[in-house]
Amino acid sequence: MINRIRAIRKDRGLTLAQLAAACEPPTTAQTIGRLETGMRNVSLKWMERIAAALEVDPETLVRSDNVDHPQIIASLGASGPEALAKPLDAILPSDLAGEGVLTVMNVEVASGAYLPGDQIWLRQVDPSEAARAINRDVLVPRPGGRFAFGRLIDRQGSMVGLLPPGMGQKQQVVDDPPWIAVCEMLVRRL
Repeated sequence: MINRIRAIRKDRGLTLAQLAAACEPPTTAQTIGRLETGMRNVSLKWMERIAAALEVDPETLVRSDNVDHPQIIASLGASGPEALAKPLDAILPSDLAGEGVLTVMNVEVASGAYLPGDQIWLRQVDPSEAARAINRDVLVPRPGGRFAFGRLIDRQGSMVGLLPPGMGQKQQVVDDPPWIAVCEMLVRRL
């Protein structure tokens, strides 16, 4: 089994100390470092604590070494692509649990920055958390099995206002949606 704690921690942008503090109960950066590098065995209890702090499923923290997994091998910087000192596991969007249901919307027609064939990965949040999503693209359910999609620009009471991504489109207002799905990742084939 391959330990993926470090790859997921780095993908989340956390330091050893930040992850250690996020654990319940808190631990030390040194302990997290030892668990990441395999200097200390990762028990089920530790997996559950670290997974909760990273907001992922515990099974995501390890993977079989018999299965090929996408690797990050280079970084594109100002001076061009540079090889990483050591390849890192690429964390698939479906591996990142977090709060809220992860959903996907396919793009069939170009609209704003989105092109045909794009997949937009979205995470559902409660409408009471709409303030976190202001100025972000969101998908909102409407009555009759329809949806509204666009930049969340306003929230007043139970109503949310969206500005669709296409040029010249009018603001859409949805009253009392059961959830708001915030764009989290764009997947585009080349």
